[in-house]
Amino acid sequence: MHKTFSFPLALAAALLAAACGSLKSAPDAETPERPADVIFNEASETLEAGRYVEAATLFDEVERLHPYSQYATQAQIMAAYADYEALKYDDAVLALDRFIQLHPGHAQIAYAHYLRALCLYERISDVRRDQEMTAQALEALTDIVRRFPDTDYARDAQIKIDLAHDHLAGKEMEIGRYYLRRGNYAAAINRFRRVISDYQTTSHVPEALHRLVEANLALGLVDEALKAAAVLGYNFPGSEWYQDSYNLLVENGQKPEQKSWVKKTLDSLLD
Repeated sequence: MHKTFSFPLALAAALLAAACGSLKSAPDAETPERPADVIFNEASETLEAGRYVEAATLFDEVERLHPYSQYATQAQIMAAYADYEALKYDDAVLALDRFIQLHPGHAQIAYAHYLRALCLYERISDVRRDQEMTAQALEALTDIVRRFPDTDYARDAQIKIDLAHDHLAGKEMEIGRYYLRRGNYAAAINRFRRVISDYQTTSHVPEALHRLVEANLALGLVDEALKAAAVLGYNFPGSEWYQDSYNLLVENGQKPEQKSWVKKTLDSLLD
């Protein structure tokens, strides 16, 4: 997946500014050398300079050397953000899981959940690979929408949910086409039906309906092919997949009048 820097970066910058504003006025930690505020400010400057691995190390140092300072909690989430920017998603997720467990009522808990979901989302692999990470990202993003519905995090999460659904549907389509090419029509039909039932708002539905026409005609199931084509024509009348299905039916001895065929077919199947 391509990383979307602007939204999380802007949020992290806001969090960092707020943290620095509230923490700089605090007295120095008791440790005479490398007090918490000095390390924290150095880590912040390093983060802003784009040296993310170094920044994460410095934020971790704040917590390690000054675990009871007021800087420690903020350093935890900023270290996770630095790991995210450094593409060290596993490290970021571990840090965020720990933050969420230790500070469930923290003012930045929604951001912590959102950043964790982003780490999973950014690891969504190519559609040709196993989609376990996509499923995990989808679960985390859905949790954001459910728990923090009125936030910017939820609105961005919903967009990413739609993209994740499209990704999973693409995986089902790839497997279905594989079975279709090899003449395993029953298995192909199962995959295409899953796209239609589970991912009905994605861009893959028109092709899935057309592939059902293909597979059912190959099995001699003309009524099932007509039903899929009618649904395709009703919902996506201008789609190239509808035209392909119509032409395929004509080639297989079906000669409907195109304008009225869809409605008549749907009405007959519903009777």
